[in-house]
Amino acid sequence: MTYLPRMNNKIDGFSVLDGYHRRYWNGMVADLWNVDCAPSAGGYYVGNDPRLFIVLDAHSTETGNFTMAEIGGPVLNGCQRRAVSFIPAGMEMRTQVHDIQYLRHLDLHFDTDALKRRIGENLDIEALRRPRFLLNEQKLMALAELIAAECSAAQPLHDLYGDGLTLALLIDVLQIAPAQNRKRTKLAGWQLRRTCDFIEEHCLRSIRLEELAELTGLSQSYFSHAFKASTGLSPHQWQMKARIARVKEHLANRTLPLTAIAAETGFADPAHFARVFRQQVGMSPSAWRRTHAL
Repeated sequence: MTYLPRMNNKIDGFSVLDGYHRRYWNGMVADLWNVDCAPSAGGYYVGNDPRLFIVLDAHSTETGNFTMAEIGGPVLNGCQRRAVSFIPAGMEMRTQVHDIQYLRHLDLHFDTDALKRRIGENLDIEALRRPRFLLNEQKLMALAELIAAECSAAQPLHDLYGDGLTLALLIDVLQIAPAQNRKRTKLAGWQLRRTCDFIEEHCLRSIRLEELAELTGLSQSYFSHAFKASTGLSPHQWQMKARIARVKEHLANRTLPLTAIAAETGFADPAHFARVFRQQVGMSPSAWRRTHAL
């Protein structure tokens, strides 16, 4: 059965040109878009599956700017430059363009279950939950251009060609290594303290892996594995632990409504807040409040 990506979006100001192409490869869908942009176009996007968003070309004025942001997170400027971004499943994104006339970009959607079957134990599930923005390494863009060329080819090659290219790109972006090679030494004491203090201070907003790696002077991949070796948790899990601790402090104040607590602790909406709290604690926020009030 052909995999179909599930995406909800609300967009305004984009006009699709004739150069739209779609290809299907073994649990992956590649969409190549050529779009004209109104002076201030934008959109809201959320997908049930992880995806790669890749800008291949853009025409803009000197003041042109393309921004992306997770709902409730920091705004990323200059997104019109050639780069690859990994957007996890369920991440709500907003985009806005100013004074950009044209965009050529590639969207690669991945079926998580199919990816798990193919990668097996080498796939770190936490890697699928961490966003990565604006990666512009030459090898990544070279793979993206080859995928785009195969999408638009009048006489495409065997499916294994596009399948191999898209899988290679995702493996590189997620830094998926053989299980025996993922073992890393632990962080030094000062690195762990600096990282934990930073997460504790900023736990109510979206923290990018790039920020944490820069604190310690390590690459993102090395830092991620070293942090988990030091704490037993991924950086994202550690942040959620710190955020839920803040939530519990607010829940202790019974006069605060749950909607206010959700907003103050960085969650997109009450439903998102309740879902994450239940995943972390094993019960709903209201049930936890009742239990601990007793």
